[in-house]
Amino acid sequence: MAVEMLGYIEKTSPIHRLTGTTKLIGFLLFTTATMFTYDTRVLLVMGLVSIVLFRLSRIQFREVRFVLIFTAIFVLINALAVYLFEPEQGVAIYGSRHVLFEGIGRFTVTAEQLFYLFNLILKYSVIVPIAVLFLVTTHPTEFASSLNRIGVPYKIAFAVSLALRYIPDVQADFRTIANAQEARGIAVSHGSLWQRARNSIQILLPLLFTSLERIETVSNAMDLRGFGAGRKRTWYNQQTMTQIDYVAIGCVLLLTVLSFVVTFYDGNRFYNPF
Repeated sequence: MAVEMLGYIEKTSPIHRLTGTTKLIGFLLFTTATMFTYDTRVLLVMGLVSIVLFRLSRIQFREVRFVLIFTAIFVLINALAVYLFEPEQGVAIYGSRHVLFEGIGRFTVTAEQLFYLFNLILKYSVIVPIAVLFLVTTHPTEFASSLNRIGVPYKIAFAVSLALRYIPDVQADFRTIANAQEARGIAVSHGSLWQRARNSIQILLPLLFTSLERIETVSNAMDLRGFGAGRKRTWYNQQTMTQIDYVAIGCVLLLTVLSFVVTFYDGNRFYNPF
């Protein structure tokens, strides 16, 4: 059976046993620390921590392969675009210029630019796996309850939960419709680019109508149950914080503080080896 993209993957691991609130707070702290720094040393440590967390979660690479490969392609395209639009950005940041290869016009390859692009790729490589890990180890209902616990209105939290819950269902519908269309001789896996685009429309339109029908069914069911009538609600999957949760939050908070200290101790968030 095909692995669902960004769906909850049930495992028995220390990461799964943490509450949704702990994982949400940890994810926000970890992401904040990574976004603010361009210090290579900090990013390497954060990357090592993300690898350790993945190992603890017992999530296999094949289970999230599509998302990670798609993200890797996006990161490389983003790095190429940064170089094309501003090939001297690294020189401006680090204040020196060591030319490795002379190019055409302004397109030269400098050590500073390569180092800057390396840090940019490293930053994405740290953030994305942690985001994927958070999504595949947190049950949608538990995620909604954690959002509500930190102050997000429960209607918004429940909407987020529904969106995450139905991603695997939409994927299953897409595969079903695609297989049915292929049985009729309409495939998107071969042919010219124009033929693939045209055949994709014949898959996306039924998928759109199926999704709209599901939305109407869920909306009617929620109305019949009086959803939104009360100012507060309880959550079936809400867990009580334990000592392990507080220890985990404390460790991530300490890591975040240390990353800020190392990043800004000299007043510059860019580590300059030149």
